[in-house]
Parts: sequence; C-alpha cells; structure tokens
Amino acid sequence: MHHVIIGAGPAGVVAAESLRKLDPESEISLIGEEPEAPYSRMALPYYLIKQIPEEGTHLRKDKNHFVSKKIKIVQDKVTKVEPDSHNLSLEKSGPVSYDKLLVATGSHAVSPPIPGMDLPGIHNCWTLEDGRNIAEKAIPGAKVVLMGAGFIGCIILEALAKSGAELTVVEMEDRMVPRMMNDIAGNMIKSWCIKQGVNVHTSTMVKAIEEGNSENPLRVVLNNGDAIEADLVVSATGVRSSIAFLEGSGINTDFGILIDRHMQSSVADIYAAGDVAQGKDFSTGEYTVQAIQPTATEHGVLAAKNMAGFKNAVHPGSVNMNVLDTLGLISSSFGLWMGATDGDSAELLNEERYRYMNLQFEEDVLVGATSLGLTQHVGVLRGLIQSKTRLGKWKEKLMEDPTQIMEAYLASTQAVGFNPRFG
Repeated sequence: MHHVIIGAGPAGVVAAESLRKLDPESEISLIGEEPEAPYSRMALPYYLIKQIPEEGTHLRKDKNHFVSKKIKIVQDKVTKVEPDSHNLSLEKSGPVSYDKLLVATGSHAVSPPIPGMDLPGIHNCWTLEDGRNIAEKAIPGAKVVLMGAGFIGCIILEALAKSGAELTVVEMEDRMVPRMMNDIAGNMIKSWCIKQGVNVHTSTMVKAIEEGNSENPLRVVLNNGDAIEADLVVSATGVRSSIAFLEGSGINTDFGILIDRHMQSSVADIYAAGDVAQGKDFSTGEYTVQAIQPTATEHGVLAAKNMAGFKNAVHPGSVNMNVLDTLGLISSSFGLWMGATDGDSAELLNEERYRYMNLQFEEDVLVGATSLGLTQHVGVLRGLIQSKTRLGKWKEKLMEDPTQIMEAYLASTQAVGFNPRFG
C-alpha cells in the first residue's frame, strides 16, 4: 500500500505520522513544493523577532525524524492528479503512483489588485522565504506598513511591532479581525494597539503603492488622500485554498475540496485535510474551509484513519475557534460568535480594563462566544459549545453575569449543583 500525501504542513505531517502508526508496513510519501524541511507558518512571527532560529519553525526538530519513521520526503510540485490511473505528475521528477492520496496543500497568499504591488520591498508573510525577506528589513526604526488586520495580519502585527519598526496598519473593514470579533471587541483591539504605539487605520484602503525616495523607497497611497512613506510593505490581505492543480481531475471543489465526514473527496481513494478541505461546520452544518492549525492537525489524524481503513473515524464538524494574542491582549471567538437567528445574547464590557465577554444562546444552549482580556474561560466556552450542553436555569444566570460561565459549566456538566451565592 502506497499512501501519498501532497502538502508538508501540519495536516500532511500529522497524517503521515498517524499512517505510520496505523499501517506500519505501508509505503508513505510526503510531497512538499518548498525547498524547506516541513515547517509551521504559525511559527514565522517568532522567527521574525529572532525568538527562534529558522530551525525553530520546523515541525519536527530531529533531522532524522522522517527517515526514522520511513516517511519519504519529496521536494517537488504536483502539477496534475489522474484518479483513473492513480498517478500524479510532478514538475521536476517523473510520475508517482498511489493507492490512497491525501491532498493537504493548504492555502496561498492572495495579493490585492493594487497598482505597484510588484515593486521591490513588498512581501506576503506566508512562506519561510517571505519570513527571511521581512526579517531583513523589519529592523528598529524602519517604517513598515501592514496591509490587513485579519487573524493572520494580527499575528504578523505583533512580530512587526516587537521588531522595533515604526508600524502602520491599514484595514479596509471598520474594525480589526472582522471575521473573528464584533465591532465592540474589534475596535477595543484597535484601541489597545494604538496605546502600544502602533498606527492603525480602519475603514481605509490602500489605493496604490509607488516608488518613494532614497530615504524611504516606497510610498503607500490611501483612499483618503493620505500617503505613508515606507521601507517595507507586508501584505496580509487574505488566502485561498491551493487547488488549481486539481483542474481536470474530476474532484469536486468550491472554495476548497469538498469532503464527506470520512475526509474523502468526491473521487474514490482521494482525501483532503487542512486549509484545502471544505468540510462540515459544527455550528451551521454548512461546508466551509476553516484555516486554523488545530483543525488541520485534527483533519490529518482523521484522514489517516480513514485511509488506513478505519471507517468509524467520522468527522463531527469543525468548531469555529480562534484565539489571538495581540501585543499581550488575548482575544477569542467560538462557534456562532455573531449570534444565532432569534437567539439571545449576554454582554459584559469594561473598556478601561480591556475586558469583554459576549455569549450567544439558542434556547438554553450556548452556541457562540467572544471574549477579550479574559483567558480563564477559553476551554469552558469551547467545551459548552461543542457539547451542546443544556444550561437550564443557568442560562438566566449567565444573562445577568456572563463571568459565571465556569460555575455554569460545572453545574451543567458535572452535576455539582448551583453555586450557593445564587441560592
């Protein structure tokens, strides 16, 4: 049995290792198109601030790790998938045959259609090579413009701010991390960043990037007429699933590869995992791409089990989950954080202390949550949402005081009774 995995990120690596445990005698090939050892994109910000060396980004630190597990690493690009013959075409080497195939190619950065995006000194922060280019220029005193303040942008923001550079952030939406935070929480993060010395422009677009002068080689023109001189521009304006090479394969795709609850695509013997997989959302039942590392590793394990023949390995649906550290301010959102139709909500706000909690209910079940500056509730919020626990009388108590979520969790899931302070 030859298991082939396309993509050497977290989903692909975890799947390869799981397959080795589940199918000890199989042949396993892990194909990655970058000329690097398998690494984590989430580690790039730590590399930018020199907290870790390049080797620190590697998913497995032992250089002999994959050899010892008899996992063959192939550094090449897959250009075509032919399901009928169970063959792959590679850019540099010959065809590769497979018995079971996992596509875990992840996402690629998307640059906005802005004049001047091809000028020197403009980089995405998506690959290790991008990281090298940014680290070279993001030095104390450098003027840096970050385009985009979404989840990925805010991770990069912290590293750029800690580099000592003079940082300006430009976000087209009316708040930071708009796909994770509501307007209250998103603007509290903006306020926090400004307090830490970061210039933040929301509801603002980059209109063009022009050549600057000998002192600052770039000039970033905004749609409000202002212009910012810069030494470096980092683009974090979005990503898309890497599925172009699947054209003509017969595999059903939308935003990503459509998968069933066994992680299998529409074509027999071909599976998908990670940022490239469009699977069932736990909260909505819709099919979405959830591009976060915990989901990728979970996908990798489940895909491996199904590839190895364990048909009881069913994907329950991915829980929308985001936890972000922005210059020391922790924020999180889970499930239907934006609210359920005809649902109830509870809110607690302390702007001065940067504390916020918002709970969303459907009947007496917690279906979504947002928190800011409150870290002790993160596991409980996810647990209640994922378990669909009925809160009963505790829903009303939480409507009055959302911080009692731990007591509600214990009372509802472990039958320890009500907190005496509530009678």
